[in-house]
Amino acid sequence: MECDAKSPAETAPVAPRAASPARTPDRTIVLVGLMGAGKSTIGRRLGVRLGLPFVDADSEIERASGLSIAEIFERFGEAHFRDGERRVIARLIDGPAKVVATGGGAFVAADTRALILARAVAVWLDADIATLAERVRRRDTRPLLRDRDPAEVLAELARVRNPLYAEAHIHISSKPTPHEATVRAIVAALARYRDAATSATHVAVVPAELG
Repeated sequence: MECDAKSPAETAPVAPRAASPARTPDRTIVLVGLMGAGKSTIGRRLGVRLGLPFVDADSEIERASGLSIAEIFERFGEAHFRDGERRVIARLIDGPAKVVATGGGAFVAADTRALILARAVAVWLDADIATLAERVRRRDTRPLLRDRDPAEVLAELARVRNPLYAEAHIHISSKPTPHEATVRAIVAALARYRDAATSATHVAVVPAELG
């Protein structure tokens, strides 16, 4: 797997700032998807909307280890990183309900994916390659993209990862619309998922622009 670590500005934990009219979930919501999908940006706004704290899993891993994600990969390898990632995500899920943004490879790891699916609500933020590439081009902080065409890298990742992301409980099609539209789509899908939880395991794709 590749290291697609984010910049520090994308990973700072955020506490809820105001009560929300939306019903507060009793399980942690875990956002998954490729880099550029907006997991951190949307996660912060979703946490505020639901009255839940937001935590970036990569930031928690870096805080616990005292190293950046890139440094962990370089010094100890992927197996060590994935084990630590799984343990950090398990701790976040075991605590009070919150919104968690994960790194692009977290849900690809079988043990971590099983943990999230069993004990949280997984939301796949999906977007087309052109949209993802445009978003990640705005930052030059992801080691995976250095000296490579973002669209090419993302297309390669999508071929491998999208079938696994598709196992998430909720699939949101994130279009290049205002972030609030995507947040509304997630809130609506969460409500439908909660209502259908006793008889179904997945919620259909919800176009963000219709949320």
